[in-house]
Amino acid sequence: MATDLAKAAKSRGIKYFLISYTDLFGTQRAKLVPAGAISGMQKAGAAFAGFATWLDMTPADSDLFAVPDPESLIQLPWRKEVGWLASDLWMNGKLVEHAPRNVLKRQLSSANKKGYDLKTGVECEFFLVTPSGERISDEADHQQKPCYDQSALMRRYDVITEICDAMLVLGWRPYQNDHEDANGQFEMNWRYDNALVTADRHGFFKFMAKSIAEKHGLRATFMPKPFPQLTGTGCHAHVSLWKGKTNLFEDQKGELGISRLGYAFLGGIVHSAEPLCALLNPTVNSYKRINAPRTVSGATWSPNTVTYGGNNRTHMIRIPESGRFELRLADGAANPYLLQAGILAAGLDGIDNNRDPGKRLDINMYTEGHKAKGAKQLPLNLLDALRALERSTVLSDALGASFISSYLKLKHEDWHAYSRHLTQWERDTTLDS
Repeated sequence: MATDLAKAAKSRGIKYFLISYTDLFGTQRAKLVPAGAISGMQKAGAAFAGFATWLDMTPADSDLFAVPDPESLIQLPWRKEVGWLASDLWMNGKLVEHAPRNVLKRQLSSANKKGYDLKTGVECEFFLVTPSGERISDEADHQQKPCYDQSALMRRYDVITEICDAMLVLGWRPYQNDHEDANGQFEMNWRYDNALVTADRHGFFKFMAKSIAEKHGLRATFMPKPFPQLTGTGCHAHVSLWKGKTNLFEDQKGELGISRLGYAFLGGIVHSAEPLCALLNPTVNSYKRINAPRTVSGATWSPNTVTYGGNNRTHMIRIPESGRFELRLADGAANPYLLQAGILAAGLDGIDNNRDPGKRLDINMYTEGHKAKGAKQLPLNLLDALRALERSTVLSDALGASFISSYLKLKHEDWHAYSRHLTQWERDTTLDS
């Protein structure tokens, strides 16, 4: 039985609800609803002008209704009188086909009909920067190899622990926090779960990290490559497929403890890697991370080649232990729902078509990448990724033509806006040509 939000408000001291949804560009939109009005909103949803956000709509379209999922309710640990709710989008009595959360739920339904439950965890990396975003917030954080820097981590103890304490209160089972590979960069980890739960929590985590950073006079950014000389921000996903309590990827007799079904799923990821970039690396800035030179430690990224290996961080896909693999492709700008939907769509195609990922490579891709003969390269820019998505019948068939059309339309507009923008680099290099 669904949670009665009005009763939850009384019992938990919630005065307001944020009825929230995530648009195609990954931006969270919300209305702040007093608890006295939540009963009606739970039934009918909160009304929005959909065209005013990054959805494929016009001013002539009807009202968009965000119907909250009561099971997603999160009481803000830093402002307990507010409850946050993820929502499903409806228009004219029908689910909006291209809305990201709806896209993911369709994929999960398809998987469930086949007896599969996708479970994932995400590694959220972010920078703590000055409010203007022009530089990292800690001037003393300047080591050449700053990964796991104890002193830099403890200088941001108040921010990191407030976020972690919040996750503990929420029951997410966080288990580690660290200073990441770049100066000013951090990563926080919590336990994996069903892909929809992970996506909801991923979206909320970004909101929470930004909100708590602001409390401390800082800014949290998930921008893929905010500083050209520093390692970019990834969002590695750990993936496994389950049936009840059985991990279908786990097979102690299989190579590296992965089952044949797991390798077929992995093969689907390899097969659709280029079009997946349009979803997992969705911004112009994303390709400054994918195609950047390797950093001094290289702990957080793999080169722009579609390969997989064992417990080897130089590959796009890593198998750290039996029963799961780590996809290191996505970045901090990835839409939490489209990240999960894309992985599942490609993986199910791999299972359905028994796709072979090829032999794993045990080489160091940073120094021996030239030995990966025949390995595919990832797109060089957003336009190349969008064109790959246009050509992908796998993702179009799985995610729906309506979603693909809407996503490509808005993302091409995004690319054209970037292309029309005049940069200082162009002035510096061509003003006197």
